[in-house]
Amino acid sequence: MTARSILVLGASGGLGSALARHYATPGARLLLWGRDEARLQAVARSCEAAGATVHIRSQDLTDLPAATAALAEDDARHAIDLALFAAGLGDIRAEGDRVEDAALVARLAAVNFTAPAVLASALAGRMVERGAGRIVLVGSAAAFHALPFAAAYAGTKAGLARFAEALRLACREHGVTVTLVSPGFIDTPAGRDVPGPKPLLLQPEEVAARIAHAAERGTAHAIMPWPFAALRLFDRLLPRFLRDRLLLSLAPPPSGR
Repeated sequence: MTARSILVLGASGGLGSALARHYATPGARLLLWGRDEARLQAVARSCEAAGATVHIRSQDLTDLPAATAALAEDDARHAIDLALFAAGLGDIRAEGDRVEDAALVARLAAVNFTAPAVLASALAGRMVERGAGRIVLVGSAAAFHALPFAAAYAGTKAGLARFAEALRLACREHGVTVTLVSPGFIDTPAGRDVPGPKPLLLQPEEVAARIAHAAERGTAHAIMPWPFAALRLFDRLLPRFLRDRLLLSLAPPPSGR
């Protein structure tokens, strides 16, 4: 199926903007949602220069009634063929804290899990009625590991992974594909703010191209780069006491850098 109307949530972020630019071709209709309106407008201009028709929304995803209504409005105007849920927060435990602040946990739960799950479900229902559509949910390789310094991030991404798998099965017989993407470290401004080493760092444009390929094929789960799939298996096979020691050793240094 060739996508004609494409929704990108998180289009003002590093990966979301790369996805928008990847799909910005003559004849494409892009619906770009993002928190940062100035950056969103800059992305829109670059996509329009590439020949795409662009509509933007500076939308608070945590306002679920408003976000769901906006999604229904956009889909009613031009039926969405492909939706890429790339919005998210990557905050970790604050320096000096022993556990993550409760407010941080609530914020990540709302943005990383609740909002994409609710909106993807709402859109999936509309796509199922049409008998066609593709949904991509961007998770994280962090979902495979119980990171003690990023419990909310790892936990919300793990929840999103299970939701994506269940939604895929629910939609499979109705012409709608659901793809979960679990990338490792991506070289984005938000990613650079997170302290600690970042092995196998990927560029946003490379990740965007891989996501597009996975979406086109209807891949159920795309892990990138491939060594993170091996790390997922390694985590499962390690005895708990060794896994605990390893995960505790990954905490960023006290300096935060």
